[in-house]
Amino acid sequence: MITGLTENLPDYVERPALPGPAGREGYGRVDFEVLPNTRDLGELIGADGRRVKPGLLLRSGALGFASDGDLARLRDDYHLSLIVDLRNDIELSELPDPVRYFPGVRYVHANILPEEAAGITQERATKATVAMQKAQASQNPDAFMEAFYPFILAGPGGLEGYRQFFEALLACEEGAALWHCSVGRDRCGMASMLVEWVLGVSWDQIESDYLATNLFAPLEYSIDFAARMAALNSAVRFLKREYGGIDGYLKQALGVTEDDRATLRNRYLEK
Repeated sequence: MITGLTENLPDYVERPALPGPAGREGYGRVDFEVLPNTRDLGELIGADGRRVKPGLLLRSGALGFASDGDLARLRDDYHLSLIVDLRNDIELSELPDPVRYFPGVRYVHANILPEEAAGITQERATKATVAMQKAQASQNPDAFMEAFYPFILAGPGGLEGYRQFFEALLACEEGAALWHCSVGRDRCGMASMLVEWVLGVSWDQIESDYLATNLFAPLEYSIDFAARMAALNSAVRFLKREYGGIDGYLKQALGVTEDDRATLRNRYLEK
């Protein structure tokens, strides 16, 4: 167990069931000065027992929270070459990413939750949208979160945004890639889950990495807006029902081919 991180969390906030594989007992946390919930996917165990290479795949909260020292480390130590911002336009205007610190970096705005979802025509996107609207009307926070996660993945913004995310990741042939939303929990969490699945990481490890947000996000978010397995499981059930599972979603909805998966495994897993 990571000491000093869970002592102030109330009992109802879920913790990871596993400490992580040997060498990654700290869930890949990068100890920045300010930047919240920053973690390196390195040392997760992927396909054929091959570990994810460290220093190449990073998840975090919004870069606007970072100190100058944090940004310098991302630039100089990690040689950051791709930033995927999963927030919407309002969030960007309130706290823009300081991209001036990263000359030459590719910045991709993949808007997972656009303010207005106009022209929804895809049946699966409609189902996810209607379910979330009903959950909102019920004013039941648990029901809302269990409808929200399918909407993140299969709402109109999610379908386009996660396509952009994978296209950008596939094009990132050198340097580190970092993706983030505001706190690094929901939109960032689903991006991380998909990448880990593509790399062949076990579901137990994926669950633990998802719940580790409750250890490393700012305390106020972990208390009132915690990561919840019920929400993640709801997303998986939706994908199984509508696409036959995560693999079907990746292929049918996002266009991630078997060749794409092989490319990412060859690039990010140790030989």
